[in-house]
Amino acid sequence: MDSSLEICTNLIGRAKNIVVLTGAGISTESGIKDFRSKTGVYQIAPEYILSLDFFYRNPAKFYQFAMEHLYHPDAIPNKGHEILAKWEDQGKVQHIITQNIDGLHQKGGSKNVIEFHGTMKTASCLHCGKVYPTEEMVSRIPTMEGFYVCSYCKTKRERDRYIKPEVVLFGDTGEWFSFEGFNTIIQLIDQADCILVLGTSLKVTPFSTFPQYRRQGVPLIIINIGDTPYDHEKGVYIINDSIGESLTQIDRKLSISVDVFER
Repeated sequence: MDSSLEICTNLIGRAKNIVVLTGAGISTESGIKDFRSKTGVYQIAPEYILSLDFFYRNPAKFYQFAMEHLYHPDAIPNKGHEILAKWEDQGKVQHIITQNIDGLHQKGGSKNVIEFHGTMKTASCLHCGKVYPTEEMVSRIPTMEGFYVCSYCKTKRERDRYIKPEVVLFGDTGEWFSFEGFNTIIQLIDQADCILVLGTSLKVTPFSTFPQYRRQGVPLIIINIGDTPYDHEKGVYIINDSIGESLTQIDRKLSISVDVFER
């Protein structure tokens, strides 16, 4: 085990209140494309397609893009997801705050998950709030011309009844973008004794600002293939390697330590 992995293992071993921040990098190990790499979603289509304005102007085209590139019902959690769930069960990980919309943390067994950018699991009417499972939207698309229009409320303007996937788009707001939502996240960060960042470059605001709210002296561990703006700060520990492999090695080392201690 190299020195950086050894140091991070010791820090995680001592921690009792870890808050985890995750991005697309943890999901790529489950076969889901990220957004900003050379092979990511933004190379397939410009960011404007993922905007609220585009959704209102072209709801059918938006759904076509979203179902092809954002909805991954068959994806399964990888070792990274599973180890985070294990550490949560052990009382070590307290919360996961994720940019991902794929639900893989919950599939992997994690319970305390904040989906900062929403979820592709459901869609809802922008007027009455009626929730539609995405599976139902999939079945509506080939059978209804206006599949994206709510069938339950009767407002005069059709666009007021559009059913939008519950993801946060550009120009959009979400549950966690409110004052109360931000305050909750900042309090979680402030209470943590270790911040673990997985698979995000921390270059997109406001998510990128969250590590700044950790208390002085609280370690920030970043496992990510690319660089981040925090890499050269004091108290930051970097592993530029696979998330699943790195967490597997750390967990194995922690398990050995516990076995030795219990003997």
